[in-house]
Amino acid sequence: MKAFPKPLSTKEEQEYLKQCQKGDKEARGILIERNLRLVAHIVKKYNANDKDIDDLISIGTIGLIKAIDTFNMNKGIRLATYASRCIDNELLMMLRTNKKQSKEVYLYEPIGADREGNEINLLDIIESSDKDIVDNIELKENIGKLYELVNSILTEREKEIICMRYGLGYAQEVTQREIANKLGISRSYVSRIEKKAIRKLSECFK
Repeated sequence: MKAFPKPLSTKEEQEYLKQCQKGDKEARGILIERNLRLVAHIVKKYNANDKDIDDLISIGTIGLIKAIDTFNMNKGIRLATYASRCIDNELLMMLRTNKKQSKEVYLYEPIGADREGNEINLLDIIESSDKDIVDNIELKENIGKLYELVNSILTEREKEIICMRYGLGYAQEVTQREIANKLGISRSYVSRIEKKAIRKLSECFK
């Protein structure tokens, strides 16, 4: 991580804040530059690799700029305290957005084709597997919840079968017969476990 300028003294910060709030762009620039060390300090707790740190610092700097532009000197709090919240909020918002988008992309990503050669994705598979059970699952609006539930409420065997059956976890979808051969159990037993797991997921979405 590159070195950043030393922070301003309390007296210097107060002076630049006064000038900034009068519309002095140079004072605003100095406040941003001399608080970049704070951005870097907050970014460290996100445990990002070297490749991602610069991106996080860029996002955090947006939060810093918003903090400087909206800071009210009359509220009796330090700029660093207020800016820390704004920087954190900006980073968390970005991370949540990225996480949601990655899940949405994967659920809509093609995982195979049906007998007529039509492209199918994970949502098609889940929604068509057992209409009586999953009709009331608002899957498209609860993508994150679905992934959390698979990991939290299913037994290891149920999770294993659901993940193989529907291609979760970057795997290719597998038929019930293939799962049965792989696990050394009957296809009907695989079917019962699959339906039970889907029923559990469905009940949690009611």
